Amino acid sequence: MESMLNKLKTTVTKVTADVTSAIMGNPVTREFEVGRHIASGGPGMCWRIYNGTKKSTKQEVGVFVFDKKMIDKYQKFDKDQIVDSLKRGVQQLTRLRHPRLLTVQHPLEESRDCLAFCTEPVFASLSNVLGHWDNLPSPVPNDIKEYKLYNVETKYGLLQITEGLSFLHNGVKMVHGNLCPENIILNKSGSWKIMGFDFSISSSNPSDSEPKFSCKEWEPNLPPLSLPNPEYLAPEYILSVSCDTASDMYSLGVVAHAVFNEGKPVFAVNKHDIFKSFSRQLDQLTNINPALLNKLPEEVREHVKMLLSVSPTVRPDADQMTKIPFFDDVGAVTLQYFDSLFQRDNLQKSQFYKGLPKVLPKLPKRVVVYRILPVLSSEFINPDMVPFVLPNVLLIAEECTKDEYIRLILPDLTPVFKQQEPIQILLIFLQKMDLLLTKTPPEDIKNSVLPMVYRAVEAPSVQIQELCLNIIPTFANLIDYPSIKNALIPRIKSACLQTSSLAVRVNSLVCLGKILEYMDKWFVIDEILPFLQQIPSKEPAVLMGILGIYKCTFSHKKLGIPKENLATKSLPHLVSLSIDSNLNLNQFNSFMAVIREMLSRMEAEHKTKLEQLHIMQEQQKSLNISGTSKPSEESKIPSTSQQIDDILGSMGANGKENGSSAVAPQPNRMSLTLEEKQRLAKEQEQAAKLRSQQPLAPQTIKATTSTNSKTKDLTNSLLNNMASLNTMSMTNTPRQPMAQSVFPSPCTGPPISNGFNFPPTVNMATNTRPPGSSVFSGMPTTTSTPNFGAMVQNNSQMNMSALDNLFTSNKPKMSLNQMAPVNSNPWLGQFAPNTQPAMHGGPVAGFGMQANPFFTPQNYSQPSPAAANQSGMKNSTSVNNDLKDLFG
Repeated sequence: MESMLNKLKTTVTKVTADVTSAIMGNPVTREFEVGRHIASGGPGMCWRIYNGTKKSTKQEVGVFVFDKKMIDKYQKFDKDQIVDSLKRGVQQLTRLRHPRLLTVQHPLEESRDCLAFCTEPVFASLSNVLGHWDNLPSPVPNDIKEYKLYNVETKYGLLQITEGLSFLHNGVKMVHGNLCPENIILNKSGSWKIMGFDFSISSSNPSDSEPKFSCKEWEPNLPPLSLPNPEYLAPEYILSVSCDTASDMYSLGVVAHAVFNEGKPVFAVNKHDIFKSFSRQLDQLTNINPALLNKLPEEVREHVKMLLSVSPTVRPDADQMTKIPFFDDVGAVTLQYFDSLFQRDNLQKSQFYKGLPKVLPKLPKRVVVYRILPVLSSEFINPDMVPFVLPNVLLIAEECTKDEYIRLILPDLTPVFKQQEPIQILLIFLQKMDLLLTKTPPEDIKNSVLPMVYRAVEAPSVQIQELCLNIIPTFANLIDYPSIKNALIPRIKSACLQTSSLAVRVNSLVCLGKILEYMDKWFVIDEILPFLQQIPSKEPAVLMGILGIYKCTFSHKKLGIPKENLATKSLPHLVSLSIDSNLNLNQFNSFMAVIREMLSRMEAEHKTKLEQLHIMQEQQKSLNISGTSKPSEESKIPSTSQQIDDILGSMGANGKENGSSAVAPQPNRMSLTLEEKQRLAKEQEQAAKLRSQQPLAPQTIKATTSTNSKTKDLTNSLLNNMASLNTMSMTNTPRQPMAQSVFPSPCTGPPISNGFNFPPTVNMATNTRPPGSSVFSGMPTTTSTPNFGAMVQNNSQMNMSALDNLFTSNKPKMSLNQMAPVNSNPWLGQFAPNTQPAMHGGPVAGFGMQANPFFTPQNYSQPSPAAANQSGMKNSTSVNNDLKDLFG
């Protein structure tokens, strides 16, 4: 196996090298690039056919090469005969111009090693297609090996050959003389073309008289390449040395038989005894066996039998053959019309192109792609014909693979994408947009297809805009997201806002609603929903379009509207639109249904959030309580209301020093010792008496510091102090100065405590302080003393309330608070206006004004001194009586 492959490789390499060396010296190579060997044809299949391109224009061509090494076995005379015959045939073909004859692009060129000429692009010879692979490359190309002729191709091919013969016989007065499959070439588009005029015979009479053709006698001693193919020659050519146009018609009959008979002619000829073979053939043709023509189609069988008649006069001529019913096939007529389009005007072409979509599905794909498509594409240079041609081209594109579309159709469509006139071009493209986006490469979509869509959205024609907006949703899934976001949506929004057409505005909203699912959630919320509020018109159709976009966004599982947006933007906008007077009842109900749905979801979501937050707070509290091993006052977490009370209390008790706030703990009844409470009551009463007198000059009071650390008898101290409350005077009552003051007085003179400022050295948790320190800070002199009237009435009650707290558990008794005429809580006066009478009738600053910025003097009034004294005396007497009852 390996040896066979090596041998094959050597053979191919040798053949390629031989051909390359043969063609390299030919002048044809100066202007043309020679490609690979693709086919063979001509007399005796002696011409090798290569594909090639013209160097200057890159135009595709077919290059025919005859290698002179093929005839090295012949004598010089025979070689000269062969070369002269081939040269004569090419020169004759070059002089003739007709659509049914092979078109020569470059005339014959001769070099020492070969003959060469160039023609239109070639696929293969009819002989190659019918299975004769002589002089083909090895291995045989698959496109030739697998090629099968369709009926429409066969019919139209035979019609083309018949039309070519009609041109030769009637137009040129010439007999071809060697019509056979080797001399019939299929070009790149599949058309059948005649070549091989090596043995053609021109009329010897003038053109206006009856043509007369002189025939040469058959010379069996000449090489086969110097003689026509005897299997396709008419009998009179050999037997009577005569020929006529009817002789070519006989050859046409044999060709038709070979096409339907797998490339085999009617009779096989013994080339060594040609005359005897033709004599026997003549007898068979006289009484032709019907079985001989069984493989021919029935509608042409009788006509072929006439072509094979022994008598030339019975044979139909070329013009008659073109009119037989066999060629009245829809496909054949369509192909024939395409080949004659250059003779038609625009009106005739447009009528033909309108009906073509009905015919194209009936034709084989190869015929449509390689025969019809090139002709249609050539019409793109005529703008008036593009609207008629384009639907057919796109219909063909649907049947093509993506590779075929990119290779055969897209290059011709790219310039058409940029055409703006006539406007029908844009409409046709929009209707087939899904096809274009499916088969066009991404780069071409971005550069050619989408710009066309953008132009359609911005087109001045309302109809174009409407159609474009209606079609965009059908192919939106094929457009990449950046193009939708950055190019398409801004143009749709602009069209909606700037148009004066209600239809365009409504279609813009409908288009946006349909393509919402291809967008990102936050892009819709940030760009689409705010845009809805910019729409100026309030027609019912527009309002319903806006409602539709809201509803789609709200209900779509991928999008959705957050509750914050619902509450602040979407719902207010929808509610305002819902009461528009242009809406009817059904439209209003639609608005309200969406609004209610939005409200329900917003309520459910927010309620769920609050419930979850409450559960988390409760769990946090339980965790804090369970995490404390020994609960105490210090470890308890104050509630929110307690924290607020603490903050307000501290603000009322603190002042400012050197521009900064000093925060002190709020006094707490339970945190003061009995001695501190006793001192507090005494100082409050002294302050009240001080305010009832005229201002006094500052005087120095000798301060004494108590150093006695012995444990006092609280009961005796309390009784002594309370018994002397009414007899104390301002001048003879010494006060112990504070060892440390939180708020130093700016005035000279002894500090006076207001009873509510605690130094930072007091430990409120243990109610202890360092020795030698005083609990209460001093007060300024009478010139700057604040109003204490609000607290005078409550002094004794505060002391009694403290005693209640101390001794209630030992001896139950009615609470002193119940016997007090006013509220006994000494702290309430700090935060609420005191309605009890004060010591002075004039307005005096409220308690704690220097420390608490929330208090204003206008909130308090001062009662008469008499009322204050009576109230104070009554309270003091009541306290003494209670104490006597309590302690005996």
